[in-house]
Amino acid sequence: LLQSGEFNRLRIFVTVAEVLSFSRAAELLGMSPSAVSQALRGLEERIGVRLLNRTTRSVALTETGTCLYERVKPAMRALGEATSEARRAQGRPAGLVRIHAFHTACERFVTPILASFAEACPDITLDITVDDAVVDLVAGGFDAAIRIGEVIERDLVAMKLGPDLRMIAVASPGYLAHNGRPETPRDLLRHRCIRWRWPGNDLPYRWEFCEDGRWFEIAVEGPLIANSKALNHQAALDGVGIGFAETGSLAAFIADGRLVPLLERWSAPFPGFYLCYPRQRQMAPALRAFIDAVRAGSREAKMRLPD
Repeated sequence: LLQSGEFNRLRIFVTVAEVLSFSRAAELLGMSPSAVSQALRGLEERIGVRLLNRTTRSVALTETGTCLYERVKPAMRALGEATSEARRAQGRPAGLVRIHAFHTACERFVTPILASFAEACPDITLDITVDDAVVDLVAGGFDAAIRIGEVIERDLVAMKLGPDLRMIAVASPGYLAHNGRPETPRDLLRHRCIRWRWPGNDLPYRWEFCEDGRWFEIAVEGPLIANSKALNHQAALDGVGIGFAETGSLAAFIADGRLVPLLERWSAPFPGFYLCYPRQRQMAPALRAFIDAVRAGSREAKMRLPD
C-alpha cells in the first residue's frame, strides 16, 4: 500500500520524467523547484534506489526510473481521466492540454481566445508550444496541433480552421529601384533573396510557384538565411532583398506601400491551417473544450472577414 504522501511523490516523479526538467515540472505542478527535488529525494529514499541522474545541465532517467515511469504513467493517466470524468459530471472540464502550434497559427487562432477560454474553463491548463517545426504529436506528448494542411500526417483527425493560403514574393520600393523587378520566378536566380529555414532542417526552404496547375521550386540565393519570419519580414522592409511569405502576414505592409507584391501570376493557393489530433475512442473533456473554443473562434474570424 502507498504510504502517506507517496502518491503525490509519484505524481511529481511522472511529471519530471515527462519533461526531464525540475524547473519545468515545478512550473506545471505549481510548486517550487526545491520542493520538487525534495519530493523526489523522498521517493528515492523510500524505494531505496536512484530514479534520476542529475547534472547541472540535464536530468535523465536511470534504468530503474524508466521501468517505474512506464509502469506508473498509465495508472496516473487513468486516475486523471477518472477525476476529469467526475468533474465533467459537474459540468466543469479540467486537466492539462498540450498544444503544438505554428507561430502564425497561434497568432490567428489561439491568442484571440485565451482570455475567454480561461474564464470559461478555469480548471483547464493549456501548455502551448509555439514552433514551426513539424513534430510527431504522439512521440512529443501533445494532445493537438495547429499547422498547415500539407504537413499533417494521414492518421490524424484534421479540422479546417481557415481559408487556403498563398505565398508571395515581395520587395521594398527601394530594392526594386536599384535592382529591377523579376518578371518570372526564374528571374529570382539573379536577385538577392531573403531565405527561410524550417526548424530542424539544414537547407533553406525552396520557394514554390505554380504554372498551369503544376508546382515547381526555385532554389534562390541571397545574403540572409533565418528561421524567424519576423526577421525576414523586417529585412525585406529594409531593402535587404526579396522576401517570400504568406500573404496574410504581409497584407498591412503591402497596403501601405512599404512592400510591393511580385510574381502574383505564379502564386497559387494551398491548404491552410488545420487543427489536428490523434484518433481516439474517447476524447478527454479538456481537449474537447479547447477544440470547441478554437473552432468557434475561427468561425467568428471568418464572419469578420470582408467580402
